[in-house]
Amino acid sequence: MNKNPRFSLATVLLVSIGAALAIAQTNRPATGGTGACCLPLTNLAAISSHAPTNAPATQPEKKSLPKLLDLGAGKCIPCKMMFPVLDKLKKEYSGKLEVEFIDVWKNPDAGKQYGIEVIPTQIFYDTTGKELFRHIGFFGKEDILGKWKELGVELK
Repeated sequence: MNKNPRFSLATVLLVSIGAALAIAQTNRPATGGTGACCLPLTNLAAISSHAPTNAPATQPEKKSLPKLLDLGAGKCIPCKMMFPVLDKLKKEYSGKLEVEFIDVWKNPDAGKQYGIEVIPTQIFYDTTGKELFRHIGFFGKEDILGKWKELGVELK
């Protein structure tokens, strides 16, 4: 029997964190709940090394372009994996698709506003600002383009 209960708790916590990080770093197909950061958003403001901004998150304005909104954080591994995907989409579909990223660790109110429980989360909006689809976890470029096509939005 272990006489040091603190050691046991610390060991369990370290193993749990390591396992969670290993799961978050696996490269699985993008389906609803894979490739997501495993930290609950309820405590994100407390662990963020950045002070939250006071800038309010805004609902998508009615624009003539469809919009992809990605909510994540700069230090979340699956979120970091999304950055190059978002950059490519922003560049390749400039004038055809609006791409926006909101860091919910810097702006925790945005997470609440959009009902985000797990990051990264991508929200697809039509040209009127109506939400069409929501995905949780890493979502590759081709999968995103395929989803737009499935939703009836041609980006060519």
